[in-house]
Amino acid sequence: MSFKPIKTCVLGVGLGGLTFHIPFVLALPEYFTLHAVLERSPATPGGKVAARFGEDAMKGVKIYSSYDDVLADPEIELVVISTPSDTHYELAKRAVEAGKHVLVDKPVTATAAEAFELGELAKSKGVVLYPFQNRRWDSDFLALRKLLELPSDDPRSLGTLVEFESRFDRYRADLKNTWKDQPRPANGLTYDLGAHLIDQVLLLFGRPAKLTAIRENIRGIGSKDVDDCFTILLHYPGRPSASALKPASFTAILRGHILSVRSPQIRYVVRGTTGTFLKFGVDVQEDQLKGIKHPSEITTVETYGAEPESLWGTLENLSADGTIVKSTWPSSEKGCYSELFVDLAKTIREGKQQAVKWEESAEVIEMIELAYKSAAEERTLVVPPRA
Repeated sequence: MSFKPIKTCVLGVGLGGLTFHIPFVLALPEYFTLHAVLERSPATPGGKVAARFGEDAMKGVKIYSSYDDVLADPEIELVVISTPSDTHYELAKRAVEAGKHVLVDKPVTATAAEAFELGELAKSKGVVLYPFQNRRWDSDFLALRKLLELPSDDPRSLGTLVEFESRFDRYRADLKNTWKDQPRPANGLTYDLGAHLIDQVLLLFGRPAKLTAIRENIRGIGSKDVDDCFTILLHYPGRPSASALKPASFTAILRGHILSVRSPQIRYVVRGTTGTFLKFGVDVQEDQLKGIKHPSEITTVETYGAEPESLWGTLENLSADGTIVKSTWPSSEKGCYSELFVDLAKTIREGKQQAVKWEESAEVIEMIELAYKSAAEERTLVVPPRA
């Protein structure tokens, strides 16, 4: 049975749309057709997509200036939302009510209540609501998952985890003067990059028992309510376990800092009873996507998604005689954000269970809201059981 490409409309032709969404829609013609984009006032024929990827990319593609027109187009099956974060809820709700499938960039909403509401609405309408948690397909995260899955008797196993640290740091002394710097709902580094870190740690370890957080505007510029630095501690108490994926009492530390002078930046530090994993540098896909001349490079260039060996992680393991053995843990599996889009297409066309569940993205927002509350009240909070 042939796969009928999904007619898609992308909302937003800024950095997100032009880097993380439109290239994949164009690079996977067996799964998607770019049917339309929403661009309020295109400065040139073909708009920003043609300016970025050439006029051929926009052949037969409609440019809508009104969201009402997008929703009224009966040919559009999938709406991709890559707009300012505080618009996600309303745009997604209207698309779902119109019977469209929806892919929503992170953070999916400003509040967990909004996210859970959208999930129930999508179920009632029989449409797919998919969160764009693409960093589950980072090369280094895929490598980390393989490491944590090693049996406890493997000499490279970390043993029982005692501490897990995951970071997204950068150095940016000035504001970029975009909507992300404005004091709007769901803005700030905790919502922006924290959403990725929280999603990854919940995928690995599940829901924590307690949470402690600090949020700051460390640069002291712009709105004090828009954080550019955060630390979130997720506390996982419990009895010792032989499995790294079912941890004993330990803490997951999530950090994002805007004034980190280092290259490459620290990415992961994972400590266990028999080893430590240290990783520098971030997945290469974002930089590659910003630099490609044509979306086809995603599927045709051999080095796409491949992390350089210089950024592979380092293991230090305790041997039987008490000495420490150092080795490299390779990021041998390429990063592959395209897998998210293929999974989305198969969920829509074949009814498979989606790899990133909407409820999981709602739980991410739940943790962010708890982090805000913890930081404001300067105390550790008990994480309530999953509703």
